[in-house]
Amino acid sequence: MIPWSLLDTTRVPGGGELRLLRRGGEFSIRLDQTELMNSRQGGSEQALATLAFARLAQRTTTSQSAPRILIGGLGMGFTLRAALAASGPDAAIEVAELVPAVVAWARGAMAEVFGDSMADPRLAIIDGDVGAPIRAGKARYDAILLDVDNGPDGLSRAGNDALYDAIGLRAAHQALRAGGVLAVWSSGPDPSFSRRLRQAGFAVEEVPVRAMGKRGGARHLIWIALRG
Repeated sequence: MIPWSLLDTTRVPGGGELRLLRRGGEFSIRLDQTELMNSRQGGSEQALATLAFARLAQRTTTSQSAPRILIGGLGMGFTLRAALAASGPDAAIEVAELVPAVVAWARGAMAEVFGDSMADPRLAIIDGDVGAPIRAGKARYDAILLDVDNGPDGLSRAGNDALYDAIGLRAAHQALRAGGVLAVWSSGPDPSFSRRLRQAGFAVEEVPVRAMGKRGGARHLIWIALRG
């Protein structure tokens, strides 16, 4: 078997080391020794975008401006590429990424994974915590897609918890336009998070997904939370 090769490392704000590894055509991003994502297992991250866009297509309210999407976390770009594929030519997609090296990897070591997505004119990269544009974006977004950390039960950075607490969810509700969608990826279910979503004013659906889509893999969960 081909061994893993370490391509780069970087520190995560707040603690921990991210490591980019490659084995043949396969890439892995790990927090210390724990794998966070793998280039062969992006089905659930793709579903984060496709499920959100499916709900947007069903809404009865129509935005007077071009659809604007905010993605929290670049990762290996599965959610970004699915969002670009589902968007029209007038869409605006913002991706907030806290770790600059992840953006550099997308444009460098993992360019073959990302294809031409990073050069798409609909894309704008925000360097920093996704919480900042959420708090600043009053009725700015049609959808907010969060693939940050391990979901509501954070793994890599305690500061991410603020996205998923009551105050963070109220901010996300306010940042969405009428009929907008908050979609949240998680490694597993969390009943207390579902309750917080409802308390923040969302209509909530829990959707089980698989890491490799129709090919199976680990079981994950996506919350689809609708703003009335």
